[in-house]
Amino acid sequence: MSKEKAVVLLSGGLDSATALAIARAEGYRCYALSVDYGQRHGSELAAARRVAGSIGVEEHKILHLDLRPIGGSALTDATIEVPTRPTSGIPVTYVPARNTLLLSLALGWAEVLEAWEIYIGANAVDYSGYPDCRPEFMRAFERTANLATKAAVEGRGHFRIRTPLMELSKAEIIRKGAELGVDYSLTVSCYAADEQGRACGVCDSCRLRAKGFQEAGVPDPTPYRC
Repeated sequence: MSKEKAVVLLSGGLDSATALAIARAEGYRCYALSVDYGQRHGSELAAARRVAGSIGVEEHKILHLDLRPIGGSALTDATIEVPTRPTSGIPVTYVPARNTLLLSLALGWAEVLEAWEIYIGANAVDYSGYPDCRPEFMRAFERTANLATKAAVEGRGHFRIRTPLMELSKAEIIRKGAELGVDYSLTVSCYAADEQGRACGVCDSCRLRAKGFQEAGVPDPTPYRC
């Protein structure tokens, strides 16, 4: 079992909680990073704290990076409504450059820690079609990470972007997490959750989550507003 360090991006949602559990199961000493980027509600950051405490991490940081002045997303701009039914194309819940920024922050901390593994719960099967969740983006960022950092240039380490959920369906992710003991009642996935973490049940993320639990044959612990 490896005792090396890993930085894990932890949003408080189902996927990132599973990615953290996988990193732990693979023997890494995990450092969880969450980002308050001005998202609609703070309940997912509260969920991230719960998940980090439940699964166990060496340290959990929450950084503040307000993307609301940039806008362009239903998650950061109050004038754009979260869709309540399926839409075509890339949905308005896409946050411009979010994964690029989050991975960059994770990379900075990883370089300081000399943690060569960076885990992110990106998925290209049951997902909303975000371009920065695709495997080709992750490969491109990994190349950038090893070009842009002093640690890599000096040969002290080689960064790897780990995406253990990339090719899994939502049901497969849930089954994997259940095997690892993830308590999904601690997580929040809804784009429009209230401050108590109760889900709307109709946004894209809620639909994918509910479908995943149903197909996995695992009871859905999600609290809904109605």
